[in-house]
Amino acid sequence: MKQYKTARVLSILLLLFAQSIYAQHVANIQSLSLEEIWKVAETNNRQLKLSDLSLQQSNLEVLEAKDGLLPELSVGGEVKLNSKFLIYDNGLFSSPQDVPVKGYGYGVGYNLNFNLFNGGKDKRNIVMKKEEEIRKQYEVDLQRHGVKYNVAVAYFDLYKFLHFCDFLDAEIEAEKKQLTLIESLHKNGTVLKSDVLRTSAKLSQLELSLSDVEKRIEIAKQRLNILMGRENDTELAIKYEDTIELNSITEDDYNDYVDIAFNRSPEYKMVNSDIKWSELNIKQIKATLLPKVSLYSNYNYTYPQISFYPYSNDLWGFGQTGIKVQFSIDNLYKSKHSIARAQVVADQAKEKANIKKDEIFLRVKETYLQQQQALESVETAEQNIIKTTEIVRVIRSSYLNQESLLTDLLEAENALLEAKFNLTTAQTNVKLTHIRLLEIIGIL
Repeated sequence: MKQYKTARVLSILLLLFAQSIYAQHVANIQSLSLEEIWKVAETNNRQLKLSDLSLQQSNLEVLEAKDGLLPELSVGGEVKLNSKFLIYDNGLFSSPQDVPVKGYGYGVGYNLNFNLFNGGKDKRNIVMKKEEEIRKQYEVDLQRHGVKYNVAVAYFDLYKFLHFCDFLDAEIEAEKKQLTLIESLHKNGTVLKSDVLRTSAKLSQLELSLSDVEKRIEIAKQRLNILMGRENDTELAIKYEDTIELNSITEDDYNDYVDIAFNRSPEYKMVNSDIKWSELNIKQIKATLLPKVSLYSNYNYTYPQISFYPYSNDLWGFGQTGIKVQFSIDNLYKSKHSIARAQVVADQAKEKANIKKDEIFLRVKETYLQQQQALESVETAEQNIIKTTEIVRVIRSSYLNQESLLTDLLEAENALLEAKFNLTTAQTNVKLTHIRLLEIIGIL
């Protein structure tokens, strides 16, 4: 018997020690705010890293276009075997004259070509690549805003579920005490057995709901870790105890959002960038109708000299420097349809800009109204909590005095719990719609 008591005491101490270690481990996990998670995501998110690589590629394409302004310079050499040098001075079917040349030869030299004028295509190509780079930057900004919004969605899901978990924990503890009280009343013959069963059933349902919420918490944490570029199972804690500030949101004006959207929205800037690029493309195609002027120079050492008469088995050098003008006559009729196609592309870009403008108007309006609706839901939920709290107090008192049914009390308690859920959901919806609005107008 003494050994049993000792083992039991050791087991209790071991359990308390394990709980203490776990509590210290949890306390060491730093709780992150939404802004802190945003900073981590902006650095480590895989989608943003991919966007940055795409932007780097665009930067290099600009440098490649600038390289096109540099002259073309090449050096080369050759070694060859020469056949007999036969000259048919009296016709193909006459006996040829065999000119004595070496049986082998070699040559070395350089070739230089520098573009002086080609309708501005090279310089315009640089401008077009820069415009593509600018558009790519807008895409990166849009991607970053999207990631931050997705982080906010996951963050406030976790925020909401953590509060739900606290509500359910508190409700379960209160329901356990209430069950104990009802069981005591049943033993005294004050209430029926059905009241005990109903309370026990409600307690089981609350525990099931708590289990479901805990699973949702794990999913939300995993989603946040992925968005932050961390391992899925990395431990994560957020500052969900902080109250959501809603005062600054109520002061915003719809017209201000619209004005900002048409100045800052990456999506709107992208379609305007497409218009600029398409207009440059029209000029680029029209430039094919202009002549191309280039400076060229070449010089070669060749052995033996068999290019000019009199021939010689000696080493010789020869070069040329001059200006070359080329004009493609076929472009006068070939470029007609290319220019027309480029014009259609430009018109499409302008129409897409108008469509995007209407779309932004609608999205800003829709999200702004959703934000106002969420604010109204917060006010309604706050009033409902006040009312249902008083209803629960009155019905509980009347139930204990045998003046009301247990079902009325349980319904009132469920209504109060639902009102708490609704308030937290409404508060997170206000923040999410506000963040969504900032994402749309391009200042998130």
